[in-house]
Amino acid sequence: MSSLEKNEQVETTEKSGPAKKKTRVFDETGKRLVREMKPLRGWILLSAFFCLLLIGCAVATPELLGSLIDKLFAWAKDPQPGLAGSLLPGIGILLGIYAVQGGVTYGKYYLLQSIISRFYCAGMRIRLSDKLRRLPVSYMDKTPAGDVIDRMMDDVSDMADSVYGIVDILLSGFLQMIVIAAILFLTDWRMAIPVVLLSPLSVLLSSKMAGLGENHWDKQYELSGKLTALAEEAFTNYPTTKAFNREEELQRKYDALSERQQQSGIRGHFLSSIVQPVIALVNALAYIAVTVVGGWLILHRGMSVGTVATVILFTRQFSGPLERIAFGLGYIQHVKAAAKRVFTILDLPEEPDPSGRVEAPTRGRVEIRHVDFSYDPGKPLIRDLCMDVQPGQKVAIVGPTGAGKTTIVNLLMRFYDFRTGQILIDGRDVSELSRAENRKLFAMVLQDTWLFKGTVAENVAYGSPEATREEIVRACDCAYCDHFIRRLPEGYDTVISEDSTAVSSGQKQLLTIARALLADRPLLILDEATSNVDTRTELLIQKAMDRLMSGRTCFVIAHRLSTIVDADMILVVRDGQIVEQGTHRSLLAQKGFYYELFQSQYAI
Repeated sequence: MSSLEKNEQVETTEKSGPAKKKTRVFDETGKRLVREMKPLRGWILLSAFFCLLLIGCAVATPELLGSLIDKLFAWAKDPQPGLAGSLLPGIGILLGIYAVQGGVTYGKYYLLQSIISRFYCAGMRIRLSDKLRRLPVSYMDKTPAGDVIDRMMDDVSDMADSVYGIVDILLSGFLQMIVIAAILFLTDWRMAIPVVLLSPLSVLLSSKMAGLGENHWDKQYELSGKLTALAEEAFTNYPTTKAFNREEELQRKYDALSERQQQSGIRGHFLSSIVQPVIALVNALAYIAVTVVGGWLILHRGMSVGTVATVILFTRQFSGPLERIAFGLGYIQHVKAAAKRVFTILDLPEEPDPSGRVEAPTRGRVEIRHVDFSYDPGKPLIRDLCMDVQPGQKVAIVGPTGAGKTTIVNLLMRFYDFRTGQILIDGRDVSELSRAENRKLFAMVLQDTWLFKGTVAENVAYGSPEATREEIVRACDCAYCDHFIRRLPEGYDTVISEDSTAVSSGQKQLLTIARALLADRPLLILDEATSNVDTRTELLIQKAMDRLMSGRTCFVIAHRLSTIVDADMILVVRDGQIVEQGTHRSLLAQKGFYYELFQSQYAI
């Protein structure tokens, strides 16, 4: 199923809106985000130290300002000479503190954004890449590539930003609140009470209101993955889209997905951003209460104006971290939505992979004993499959579409594991070998060619990076592609890719065959390998295969029966079972199912 169809399949459920669920800021996902920062704890501790220096600067300035105000207030009551001399030391210290504060702030932001976030982002992407390498092929078969790319790029980037949010906003915010609350009580407990009593209300409102946006952020990231998958598929199949005039339909689907993503983002941003104004209102109430209590203390208890000014300044500093915490709690919901999609991949079960190695030179005998397999447990495909292929034989597997031909290749390559039975190579059960060791035995050419952006020589040497230029040229000559390579602008150094127009589809297939020949594996699989070449090239390839595969076991899967008439053995597959086997002549003489297939292609 394409990603376009998958998007349509879930469209009706998405319109109903995100599911309601109880959310907490630091649920298991939030706690895991913190645990994922463990490798960076040294840098984070340094950042925390910078936060403490900034808090020290923030605490020192109100005290200095308060003392300066007291001196000015005393001078206003009784003017005396030398006011400037008494103020200058304090002003100089204040300027020095502000200079240190600016330098430490720059260092902290550089540390968080340029070092910690980058290391976190790079480390997470490496882990994701390594995880995807160990996941079964079935996961990528069922998951649009665009969605996986979106998780590795955008979602991981948002997770890296969580380092800044958690360390700077939350850590420094809470530390600053604790220090300032202690200083307020030490300065005057009567003005400290309204500030401290209102702060739990602020934190409670922050966490409750921030949690309301989590469902919408989850939905936005889910739709972002679908949008990326849709765009990736549209551009990959761009000529087909143009040929069938599907541009407007594709645009309609993209607009519909984009509109739903926008609506989810608007709701999430609204619920997250509304937190800060509400907290600002609560903090304003505390500010008013302190001002009123301070004025009363000046009039009725003789408290100095400088002391009240110091408390008011500390109150403003106390409200600042509260507002930052409110913003941070809302931002964490945004980050958690991205983290869930990344953690989903990291938590997927991996393929069990034994550590067995190929110990002796492989002769190439392949035995399949009573193998059962199905992609869907409720729909059996391969049933009681048996075959015995001798070393050096050229075996053709034929049958109608959906009979299970390519599935046999998937089982040989261990892209999928069978449920029951055995597959043995030279008498050794492949389930005892690691997948890497098993796949080292096979060279494979698929019906869909794949070339990466690089030179012709690099593409041919993809499976044999240590190959010399002479070996590359020899393999290309055997695959009958040396002649057209030399006509390219830079010969073997011409840069090509899957979308390149410098080589035709048939020539791309020849290059992939040369790649398989250069790998020089004891077993070869050709899955519709000649489906994209003309008849003349097909005959040349068949001759090259007969010469180069001498002494090696070769599996050829083909719909065009003319390509396998010289096979040593033809296995006729129908409904997941081998119904006939033999040579081309013997199968025609039987006038069975193979005879019917042959007649349907060539009787006319």
